Amino acid sequence: MRYPKFIKPGDTLGFAAPSFGCAIEPYKSAFANALKKFKDMGYETLLGPNVYASDGIGISSTPENCARELTEMYCGDLGRCSAIFSCGGGELMCETLEYIDLDRIKAAEPVWYNGYSDNTNFVFPLVTMCDTAALYAPCAPTFGMEPWHKNLQDNIELLTGVRHSVRTYGKWEKESLKTEKKPLTPYNCTEKTVLKLWLPEDGCTRGMSRLYANAVSSYTSAERRASMRGRLLGGCLDSLINLCGTRFDHVAEFSYKYADDGIIWFLEACDLNVISIRRALWQLEQAGWFENASGFIIGRPYHFNEPMMGLDQYSAVLDILSEHDVPVIMDADIGHLPPMMPLVVGSLAEVRAEGNVVTVNMELV
Repeated sequence: MRYPKFIKPGDTLGFAAPSFGCAIEPYKSAFANALKKFKDMGYETLLGPNVYASDGIGISSTPENCARELTEMYCGDLGRCSAIFSCGGGELMCETLEYIDLDRIKAAEPVWYNGYSDNTNFVFPLVTMCDTAALYAPCAPTFGMEPWHKNLQDNIELLTGVRHSVRTYGKWEKESLKTEKKPLTPYNCTEKTVLKLWLPEDGCTRGMSRLYANAVSSYTSAERRASMRGRLLGGCLDSLINLCGTRFDHVAEFSYKYADDGIIWFLEACDLNVISIRRALWQLEQAGWFENASGFIIGRPYHFNEPMMGLDQYSAVLDILSEHDVPVIMDADIGHLPPMMPLVVGSLAEVRAEGNVVTVNMELV
């Protein structure tokens, strides 16, 4: 696994928009404040040509333009950067992949890439096809909030090498207070983090996990503990199911290369409801993606606690994943209901869960 050099004051941070950019509020003002904060920290900034573009469909510009911006910024054609922050998530970043020059990127000196959600479409191939680590972490405008949440400081400390571990934050945001007129509003963390831990000894089988999922007390006991070790791999399910089975699906090769390490899958969903989550996991399961799994970390789905047809977010997951007889940590701080733990994808991680706290220690080896 290739790891970029840690960033330091004086380095240049690049900002690209391979998915949505910062053309509208509240993202435009939040991004402007983020740039100011980065400059105040001693970093130079370099903006790609699509940062404020809005001529694309589901992304900032055309797939060709977005791919060119990302390739040229990563390979240094637009100026040498030590890290690249995505300006946002979006809907159709998958369409840029056929135009991104992954061979050039694989041959280039590695650069940190920082983004999540639709950015799975670059983070995932970067790790599995280019053997280069990346950060599944907040996008650039989030760094404009006042004051910063701890997860943003954690993000920067991972990039600078000061930090190699993260842990859950205790509370999360169910409803955002950010608006066009209040673009710098911080997270509205009102909900207590309550983890659900499934362990192999719980004995769930396909079609039976509903009985366990509805008995919340059996998942949330403070005495319950889980641990797992493996390469961190995953992202947004909405994007991963699109990559599955395409020429950008190199999971089998990645899994074989790191067979001795095992894989910790971290997964979260944005637009998918519980039925769609189950279908997505079934598809990845049938494609063999989880054969070398040493554990699963499941983030809070955006459609949190919205059951359908007798299926809830826990049975949707466990009916598929429990057959692997490895721990499953659910409702973790990952994904679209912030705060999210920034994760170095591709790193060799030791994950421990105890009660309602998850700790992720990441080795850059």
